[in-house]
Amino acid sequence: QVAVRHSKSLTRLLLFHFLIESAAMPNFTVDQIRTIMDKTDNIRSMSVIAHVDHGKSTLTDSLICKAGIISSKQAGDARFTDTRADEQERGVTIKSTGVSLYFELDEDDGKGPQPHLINLIDSPGHVDFSSEVTAALRITDGAMVVVDSIEGCAVQTETVLRQSLAERVKPCLFVNKVDRCILELQMEPEDMYARFRKAIEDVNVIVATYNDALMGDVQVAPEKGTVAFGSGLHGWGFNVERFAKIYAAKMGVDKEKMMKRLWGDSFFNAKKKTWTNVQQPEGCDSALPRAFCQFIMTPINQLMRAIMDEQKEKYEKMMGTLGIVLKGDDKSLQGKPLMKRTMQIWINAADTLLSMIITKLPSPKAAQKYRVENLYEGPMDDEAAKAIRACDKDGPLMMYVSKMVPTSDKGRFYAFGRVFSGTIATGQKVRIQGPHYKPGSKEDLNIKNIQRTVLMMGRSTEQIA
Repeated sequence: QVAVRHSKSLTRLLLFHFLIESAAMPNFTVDQIRTIMDKTDNIRSMSVIAHVDHGKSTLTDSLICKAGIISSKQAGDARFTDTRADEQERGVTIKSTGVSLYFELDEDDGKGPQPHLINLIDSPGHVDFSSEVTAALRITDGAMVVVDSIEGCAVQTETVLRQSLAERVKPCLFVNKVDRCILELQMEPEDMYARFRKAIEDVNVIVATYNDALMGDVQVAPEKGTVAFGSGLHGWGFNVERFAKIYAAKMGVDKEKMMKRLWGDSFFNAKKKTWTNVQQPEGCDSALPRAFCQFIMTPINQLMRAIMDEQKEKYEKMMGTLGIVLKGDDKSLQGKPLMKRTMQIWINAADTLLSMIITKLPSPKAAQKYRVENLYEGPMDDEAAKAIRACDKDGPLMMYVSKMVPTSDKGRFYAFGRVFSGTIATGQKVRIQGPHYKPGSKEDLNIKNIQRTVLMMGRSTEQIA
């Protein structure tokens, strides 16, 4: 009888274990997030902004998948940040949603992998919901601008970029849907380069009109590593820095030097083993391929086309030289699923985006120094302004509430926002100043206790303190 009982409880355990495994578990706990909140240098707050249907939510999925919140099979189709039923049904983001993600990234500075917290807000692209974008931009320090490589810089891209620059939010660019250039339009690498360059230039024209002395030069450029290319749906992406690392090691040159060579007018003369900036130097019978095309786009192109045309020998040989190893079930894949999986292993979008977000976008400590004028209306030398500027956790509590999120209880809302200085805790007494508040008067001023402090995780919330 004891044995029977034991076996029953064992099956229960196994079943329970299986249930847990099938739902992807996040790679982090709330406690880890709580500890890292004190290290302001390792936090990045960013929003994803773009024209409607340029692929913001799909791109966000690859990051959420990397943090282990959704499984890799769902990534791209799940659109985790579209939380409402009508958003999933229509495939359009209506409300902006916040997610906190925990990652460990090794920045090659000898310290080993450091934990980082990324507060990501996925904003809508529709013109009608641009108020949501403004609210999202105010509580972030960096923005990832997504541009469709085929359509280029569109109307709404321009609008949201202008909004973000007016809020002193630092942009970095992601050129999306590159897979369509390769598979649908079957473009040549040189034409793709021209398309990408046009999209980048259009973005830089808008950035240049808002030249802000406090922020410095925020124009995006592939050779700086602030532009990435890839496909959000297939979950692969790269920036010039990624390939520069590989080739710098092969050719024995400096990574910074290599990055400058992999974009713009630089050509590699294979016969003489020299770099030139002339497309057809003397002694060459045909024009040389551009370095960006030869070293980056052509290998990607060849690999994707070989898999799609099922040239098994060719792509297996390429996978061998690139060091792509397929495991388990992936070996039996063919056609498009195989191409997707291979590209994800070789140049994973999440890894590229992560290193770009962490190394190129500012931390709250750096950003609040120049954003304090936009955030605070009072005098710039009182203690509140000083605390915001220093991002001081022991200063007076200053928090900006960007939107109210309805809860399951009727008539109750979560105030979703960002703490700029001080520390917030449950049970604390706070002054809530509404939009009609004027200093000195009591109109629209409430003094209330905080009832609960939670962390927004897309469609769910986690109790934190």
